[in-house]
Amino acid sequence: MAKAPSWGVALAGVGIVLAALAAYHNSFSVPFLYDDIPTITDNPSIRHLWPIWPVLSPPPDTTATSRPLVNLALAVNYASGGTAVWGYHALNLAIHILAGLALFGVVRRTLLLPSLRGRFGDAALPLALAVAAIWTLHPLQTESVTYVVQRAESMMGLFYLLTLYGCIRGMDSPAPARWHIFAIAACLLGMASKEVMVSAPVMVFLYDRTFVAGSFGEAWRKRWQLYLGLAGTWVLLGYLVVSAGGNRNGAFSFDIGLSWLAYWMTQFQAIARYLWLSIWPQPLIFEYGFYWVKSLGEVLPYMPVVLGLVAGTVIALWRWPFFGFLGAWFLAILAPTSLLPGTSQMIVEHRMYLALAAVVAFVVLGVYALAGRRSVIIFMAAAIVLGFVTWRRNQDFQTELAIWSDTVAKRPDCAFAHDSLGSALIDANRIPEGIGQFWEALRLKPDYPEAHYNLALVLARIGKIPEAIEQYQQSLAARPNHADTHNNLGNALMQAGRLPEAIEQYAQAIRIRPDFAKAHYNLGLALAQAGQPAEAIAQYEEALRLEPGNADVYDDFGVALVREAKMAEAIQRYEQALRINPDHAKAHNNLGNALLWTGQIPQAIGHYEQALRIQPDYIDAQNNLGGALAQAGRLPEAIAHFEEALRLRPDYAGAHYNLGVALADSNRPAEAIRHFEQALQIDPNFTAARESLARLQAAQSATGTGHN
Repeated sequence: MAKAPSWGVALAGVGIVLAALAAYHNSFSVPFLYDDIPTITDNPSIRHLWPIWPVLSPPPDTTATSRPLVNLALAVNYASGGTAVWGYHALNLAIHILAGLALFGVVRRTLLLPSLRGRFGDAALPLALAVAAIWTLHPLQTESVTYVVQRAESMMGLFYLLTLYGCIRGMDSPAPARWHIFAIAACLLGMASKEVMVSAPVMVFLYDRTFVAGSFGEAWRKRWQLYLGLAGTWVLLGYLVVSAGGNRNGAFSFDIGLSWLAYWMTQFQAIARYLWLSIWPQPLIFEYGFYWVKSLGEVLPYMPVVLGLVAGTVIALWRWPFFGFLGAWFLAILAPTSLLPGTSQMIVEHRMYLALAAVVAFVVLGVYALAGRRSVIIFMAAAIVLGFVTWRRNQDFQTELAIWSDTVAKRPDCAFAHDSLGSALIDANRIPEGIGQFWEALRLKPDYPEAHYNLALVLARIGKIPEAIEQYQQSLAARPNHADTHNNLGNALMQAGRLPEAIEQYAQAIRIRPDFAKAHYNLGLALAQAGQPAEAIAQYEEALRLEPGNADVYDDFGVALVREAKMAEAIQRYEQALRINPDHAKAHNNLGNALLWTGQIPQAIGHYEQALRIQPDYIDAQNNLGGALAQAGRLPEAIAHFEEALRLRPDYAGAHYNLGVALADSNRPAEAIRHFEQALQIDPNFTAARESLARLQAAQSATGTGHN
């Protein structure tokens, strides 16, 4: 194979890297969006790199489910920078740049093969650079690069290209074994990244037949060991698909109860749109939403395009193998997601990540065939324009509010987009506008469980508990096995004072998801409130087994132990809460109570004071500190804290009573009587206040003093 000057190849590679950095430099601050939340911020399996098995076993219902290498890459990001978005975007861009360089290598070496060298050999370097640069800078790629979790697509694309590159190098090497091993390893990694990798062994075989061996028989005779090795990677893919139950949360499934034909009909528009966006990438839409064909007339304009592409590819594979290979590449990449039906993704732009390479190669080589070397100017101009549009598209991703506003403007009939815009508006504290978007989503899709759920969340937040309960119930009617909805319905029922129903909802959430730590914790709170501290303790223990770093659970665990009169154990739990979160004001206050109960007055005072340093307006801590100071004989200080508690909450009957006691002990009976009376006005059943008032009034009567 003829070699270009090494400096030329290196310079081309540097150009691809710099161009990509220029186009994507404004993507590093883009926040986590939609599927990023369950896959990154709420994904416990990426919190530690060791032991490795949990990292390679992602939880269900995330973009990383059954894609262990993607989860591992996210865990590496988390280990190096937590949830700081910069690192995730930097790695995404690095993956994309490497894929662009791999595509450059594949195209250049293909054009230098004997079957193509005569026509393209002299221009192999600039043509490969044009294909790789345009592909790398194309705005259609932004969703796969800027949207963090779609690194699943770009990682698969990188390993797909490296598989082909390794095979090409092996076909041209006198010692091909090391390159074949490289290709098989890359193919295996691709299978662990995304299911679309399934076609890679077939496409390598087709490449060999088209460009090198000349026939399938000759390709098999020369390299059968390579093809067996590549095919062997399907075993891993099959295992991963089966481990996910054959259903990736609605993205695709072998059996979701929907008509395969109905889904296939939607794909005529999808594929035609992908082709159009490849040539004219406007408008780009982040989310197309739920789309079903209602009549044959809707797809008739697109059917000739798609059927013509399929027929043309079949014919070209035998008559014009080069163009046939490009058509087969495009169709093979899209086949898994276009043939297997899904309930949530009908048209998705990131599916074109790798398929776009075929379109770009076809256009670049076609323009070169027509314009010759003058086409280089066209390619440079195209790359510059596409890079600018990519930079501009990345601006749309800068905030959740921006990307969902853009999506709603371009897809106003998409209930999903309205629902997501509603959530973004709520996060921006634009509550009425957010609620309006949820209602618009429900107008477009009345049985949309996510919109009912999100509407319920905000209604509960603003105190409209009965309305929130109704929305949670409607969400469950459409999605009965959603653990989060059961859990949050339990919270709303707790706020409404409907304790038995709340307990049942928490229990249902746990039945659906036994490892739901938050539901175990909430069930513990409800059981404790229902007067069942022993049962509450069991739930707290399970919550801590699942999520051992939760200070709130340790704190409430301590409260339950106090009710069981297990003071020493309660003190241990409060101390554990404070080791996790030294600024946990409530735990300081509760630990102060437990220490006071066991006679450790100075230590109790210290924790009350610490609670107030953290939260100066903590009314209970003010009152409790007053009580501890009174027991220590420091009555003036105690009185000051009781008075501060009453300044913060004038209707605090307990503080009025405690202040009355302290005033009586300070020989200020008239003031004490007033506070006992105020305590009884607030709470007529306050027995201790009534008895103290009676004793003080009797004492005054005996001494002949009065109270005005």
